[in-house]
Amino acid sequence: MIKTAMVMAAGHGTRMRPLTNDRSKAMVEVAGRPLIDHMLDRLGAIGVRRAVVNVHAHADHLETHLKARQTGPEIIISDERDALLETGGGVVKALPLLGTAPILICNIDAIWLPFEAVLEHLISEWRPQKMDELLLCARADWSLGYAGKGDFDIQGDGHITRRAGESADHVYAGVQIFKPSLAKPFKIEPFSRNKIWDETLKRRKIFGAELPGYWMHVGDPLAVKAAEAVLRQARILEQSHA
Repeated sequence: MIKTAMVMAAGHGTRMRPLTNDRSKAMVEVAGRPLIDHMLDRLGAIGVRRAVVNVHAHADHLETHLKARQTGPEIIISDERDALLETGGGVVKALPLLGTAPILICNIDAIWLPFEAVLEHLISEWRPQKMDELLLCARADWSLGYAGKGDFDIQGDGHITRRAGESADHVYAGVQIFKPSLAKPFKIEPFSRNKIWDETLKRRKIFGAELPGYWMHVGDPLAVKAAEAVLRQARILEQSHA
């Protein structure tokens, strides 16, 4: 069981404007709930007890909301008010709060319609003896709000490699299992977690698990509306089959 997660919530959400003019991206609502609540509720449902949340943009507003939550994991704040450290530096700064056991690292702009339990599936694929990192990867053709060329190719044994050709079948879906010790060699400064991934790729210790569902990257206002439409239609279908 994984009991600690880090939820990446410090970004400005520039692509989300004007929705982020007065709030952080984490507090943008989708289907009546802030994005961060979608993720925290999922984590609570699988038994995660502690969620380290990094804050920067509109930090006071976000902290007030988190303190008011009555369910889910205990919230611990990693304060980046002085400087936004990006996805890699934010993890390095939070190391004293994360412990030494493997953790989940989660983006707040990932929502999905599951075919089966998604986070439980990811954890069931985790093999700490041979893996240092395990990334949840969505099929690019089963995704909403993503227009890129794909991030990774998944090999037959689960190893992942960077996109080699014009496109790759899979895109990082915003959740991974991570050994905190991997961040210790790095400085507290702004950098992408891609730098850590590159080192793990060299050691062939990074793997991918395909997301069993339809992934939605909620990165801009149009994607918010599209995700809400998909979720609304899914509810209608569920009710019609109830």
